[in-house]
Amino acid sequence: MALHVMDEANRCLGCKKPQCQKGCPINTPIPEVIKLLKDNKLDEAGWMLFENNPLTTVCSLICNHEKQCEGNCVLGKKGAPVHFSVIENYISSTYASKMTKGPAPSNGIKVAIVGSGPAGITIAILMARKGYQVTIFESKDKIGGILRYGIPEFRLPKSVIDDIQYRHLELKGIKIRPNTKIGAAIGVEDLFRDGYKAIFIGTGVWKANTLKIKGESFGHVHYAINYLNNPDVYKLGEKVIVIGAGNAAMDVARTAMRHGSREVTCFSLSRKITASDYEFSYAQLEGVDFEYNKKPIEITDDGVIFRDLIEQEDGSFTEIEGSEKLYPANSVIISISQGPQNQIVNTTTGLAANDRGLLIADENGQTSRPGIFASGDVVNGARTVVEAVAYSKRVAEAMHEYIQSNLEAAE
Repeated sequence: MALHVMDEANRCLGCKKPQCQKGCPINTPIPEVIKLLKDNKLDEAGWMLFENNPLTTVCSLICNHEKQCEGNCVLGKKGAPVHFSVIENYISSTYASKMTKGPAPSNGIKVAIVGSGPAGITIAILMARKGYQVTIFESKDKIGGILRYGIPEFRLPKSVIDDIQYRHLELKGIKIRPNTKIGAAIGVEDLFRDGYKAIFIGTGVWKANTLKIKGESFGHVHYAINYLNNPDVYKLGEKVIVIGAGNAAMDVARTAMRHGSREVTCFSLSRKITASDYEFSYAQLEGVDFEYNKKPIEITDDGVIFRDLIEQEDGSFTEIEGSEKLYPANSVIISISQGPQNQIVNTTTGLAANDRGLLIADENGQTSRPGIFASGDVVNGARTVVEAVAYSKRVAEAMHEYIQSNLEAAE
């Protein structure tokens, strides 16, 4: 591993205007990190990575590197780019075990974090660094959100998330209340009553989007977000149809293959697969089949009826009447993205959402209710982890400024 990592590091040109850094949504100082590694300053490189991105160990594994840092590397124009993902994972995972620093001196001010996905974890860590007393309210039994319950183990080991909980949350004095859904027994008003000076909402998008076609309620039909939550409890059979072609669909298909299904086929409306080339290539390598320009019309006990589509140059589709065909399957998994659950919105006065149920927030995460901030998928819809982290860094600063300005006004 060390030789491979150093081989990649030594290929870096150390560009004065690094396009790799510009291609990273969180602006990771890639040339500086690589230089530190080459100078045998691994701990300093690790500190730089975590200071810039609290979820660097996660991002090194699941980021869409081919379109971000590595996709913008100048070496990639004529050959292979520098694979910074390998370098980042080695540095961050090695340095992570050395992170034993305790919490910052407390300023006595309470902050509530609702949801422990990428956005919630990031905000919690950044606010704890500033001395705030942070409590995370998580509706499930363990932290991680989409990281734990929506990304398969073979892509993101649960041990990585457990390590984040120990080193970044528990060691920093951050309290965690599992199995606590805000909007049920405890509401936002209760948090303000109990002295929390700011509340962050990062509850993600856990409500599956539906096809709204006949047969969707049948017992052999499932939704991707539910299946990935705990695939061990599903008995899919040998032949599985996955409706969708995004990264989640690739996760579903590859997971089903690992759980005993032998014929897994993803159906896409378009010829263009929306999943990353990396995930698509792995799905193909592992034996997943693909059907293109197919629209689901009806789900039956025996499979799914699809109608052929003609894709026009402008991206629109024309359905071919009479082309309907039944594709047999033991199980069907629908993977066409997710939307938010609106329990918090429905139980909180003055908290506005758009017609998709997503929270309305400005560029700094301030919602329509003073003191309540939001970012991540619950604001922007399903996005990447690194985008959630990048946005959340800005929101954490806005929360800090809001609290401090209110304290000054009260004096």
